Amino acid sequence: MTGQETNTPETVRYRLLFACLGNICRSPMAEGVFRRVAEEQGQLHLFEIDSAGMGDWHKGQAPDHRAQKAALARVDISGQSARKIELEDFEDFDLILAMDGANIADLQDIAPHAARHKIRRFLDYAPHLAEDDVPDPYYGGEAGFDHALDLIEAASEGLLAALLRPGEAAGER
Repeated sequence: MTGQETNTPETVRYRLLFACLGNICRSPMAEGVFRRVAEEQGQLHLFEIDSAGMGDWHKGQAPDHRAQKAALARVDISGQSARKIELEDFEDFDLILAMDGANIADLQDIAPHAARHKIRRFLDYAPHLAEDDVPDPYYGGEAGFDHALDLIEAASEGLLAALLRPGEAAGER
């Protein structure tokens, strides 16, 4: 976590973890955008939000400079640092939001059986979009980061709406 939360254990309703491959592009952008969307709706106090990657290649690094640049018009993600998903995350978080199908498969492979229901495809919360995955912009140009952010924005709004619906459970949809 970035330490920006002011919530207490009594107020947190959902612990969300955004996951991608290296935790320097999509998942930190999703963490930042969701945090901003929840804050704009006055609901940030209900969430503990973090992001992580499948690998530890970028451990401790700030998000990719292109991700930071693209995100800056929407949210500042410069204070985040990459980390690898750990087994404890499957216990600590209510919902693990994967950016693509490969991330889902990787998460399912390492998740304890009892925690697999917590893994969700992030874009499932934006069913009006034609895409299922947030494409990895790392090897592309700047337009890829903007496109990923557009998808992340739509999914963040849908996720927040779903979690705030009466009777909605974090791991159900």
